[in-house]
Amino acid sequence: MKLSMPLVYAGNPRESADQVASLEKAGLDTIWVAEPYGFDAPTLMGYLAAKTETVEIGAGILNVYSRTPGALLQTAAGLDNVSGGRAVLGLGASGPQVIEGFHGLPYDKPLGRTREVIEIVRMGLRREALVSDGIFKLPLPADQGLGLGKPLKLLNKPERPVVPIWVAALGDKNVRMTAEVADGWLPFLFHPEKAKDVWGDALAAGTATRSPELGPLEISAGGMVAIGEDVKGMLDFLRPMYALYVGGMGARGKNFYNELACQYGYEKEAQQIQDLYLGGNKRDAEALVPLEWLEAGNLVGPASYVKERIAAFTEAGVTNLSVSPASDDPAATIRQVKEWIS
Repeated sequence: MKLSMPLVYAGNPRESADQVASLEKAGLDTIWVAEPYGFDAPTLMGYLAAKTETVEIGAGILNVYSRTPGALLQTAAGLDNVSGGRAVLGLGASGPQVIEGFHGLPYDKPLGRTREVIEIVRMGLRREALVSDGIFKLPLPADQGLGLGKPLKLLNKPERPVVPIWVAALGDKNVRMTAEVADGWLPFLFHPEKAKDVWGDALAAGTATRSPELGPLEISAGGMVAIGEDVKGMLDFLRPMYALYVGGMGARGKNFYNELACQYGYEKEAQQIQDLYLGGNKRDAEALVPLEWLEAGNLVGPASYVKERIAAFTEAGVTNLSVSPASDDPAATIRQVKEWIS
């Protein structure tokens, strides 16, 4: 099992990035860089490439709407070059609020877009001319432009002909597609004990049509890590984030995370959290986040308990444990967890 963590940059992202070198020395294998509607991920990823030597640098995630497949190809190839072959391209559809609200683009055909982007990026990394006749038209047909487009291949030779492509997915169809064509899967708000019931069939169906050339599907999931005899109260710091996603990250009837909560068996809480959150009662919504979910999705408690949670994530198929150390010495936490998973 590898060890990863998300880059947290609520304040100054440069300061957060500067800490990654010490975490790398402590045993961190992968750093994930998000960008929802904050600073762009590629800029920080390039900065990390210059500051580190061995850690994998993953986009977690780049959406498949606001950049063309060609631009995503350039990012993957460029980052892989400056990092010396340490790039991981995390892709996802994001959500309507971000795509339509921040980027001003219609949120349509998310699965088809993701599948085609993966195909085109892989095509480009092999230095093949980009050709597509699906959602993306490459080259653009003459009746939609000046008629001067022609198939082009990447100008530079990539560091590697293959860059790992991971997909953030929650819904059955998206998870099935991910298990079929991606190198890795990025679930969110993961509950190890309920994962099989929620996604087992979709994963199995996708794996059944997966190319042997891809190897087994990797999975990255995890949560906060706090090790100690009296640290359970740390879970309360996660309530605002869970409530935000379940209650406010989308509208009624169009909230992927609310649907996930229902799939986990928290239908009553999911509805109440959404009602309260959208009504402006965020604190009341936070209080209703099930403690069982917080405990299962994170690694907070005595060392023996944290080891049990690591075993649960392993049993659920997680190959890349993603952790967010809640301590004054994150490197020490990374070293300890790395020792337990090695």
